[in-house]
Amino acid sequence: MKTLVQWNPIKELDEFQNRLGSFFNKQDSEWLGAAWSPLVDVIEEDKEYLIKAEIPEVDRDHVKVTVNNGTLTISGERKLEKEDQTKKYHRVERSYGSFVRSFTLPDQVEARKVTADFKNGLLTVRLPKAEKALPREVEVKIS
Repeated sequence: MKTLVQWNPIKELDEFQNRLGSFFNKQDSEWLGAAWSPLVDVIEEDKEYLIKAEIPEVDRDHVKVTVNNGTLTISGERKLEKEDQTKKYHRVERSYGSFVRSFTLPDQVEARKVTADFKNGLLTVRLPKAEKALPREVEVKIS
């Protein structure tokens, strides 16, 4: 006589995930170094462009902003916390490691006047427009 077994779809999904992981021969720790890059907003205002990049849990000393040949580059690294053997991680989804984002700058940006602030995980880069590029109102005389 056969025993009746209750079907548990969650358990089956978990077993499938484990089998799939072993099929690709990857441990969770091997996925921790997945590539990532911060999300950004690019905003144009009258006198400047703004680039706002979300870089949570990254130390200011691990972020670098450069302007070279008309390209703005934001680079850095989010380091993985030291593994605590007393904790049992069930899922690690956040990405760690180095990142790089590059943006081609419009011709009217004054590269020597670019500034950046980093506060509460938000990097704000200010790209001022050249004076000649700013819109001006010119009164035209009617004859």
